[in-house]
Amino acid sequence: MALSPGDSPGFLLWHATLRWQRDITAALGPLDLTHVQFVLLACTWWLNARGEHPNQLAVARQAGTDVKMTSQVLRALEAKGLVKREVDPADTRAKRLRVTSAGAELAPRAIAAVEDVDARFFQPVAHDDAVTLLSRLADPEP
Repeated sequence: MALSPGDSPGFLLWHATLRWQRDITAALGPLDLTHVQFVLLACTWWLNARGEHPNQLAVARQAGTDVKMTSQVLRALEAKGLVKREVDPADTRAKRLRVTSAGAELAPRAIAAVEDVDARFFQPVAHDDAVTLLSRLADPEP
């Protein structure tokens, strides 16, 4: 029996994702960041804050993004003065990443803006329930 769109989990997820992405885009616009720029800046900032000097591959893995696309977006973040890409002394083919002082100032503000959107968006669902469900959907095989 065919489901109506309102009974289809995939269709509902599609619409929920679209709404969430619109809200995120609106929150990041005043900060001059796209959603993917935010994710890569936040991941680089987070790794740097833990004393790591990640290369582009490590940031792509952390973010769950394509390596080539990650490189392009990191170039854009570098052009904005938010990250610095430096040759890795251990592997001259790799670029190590660090946030600049401007990036270190912007990242926490952007994270706060996104967390505010998330709090409002997921408010109808208990936090632990949302995290449990989304964790299972993101990585169904622990």
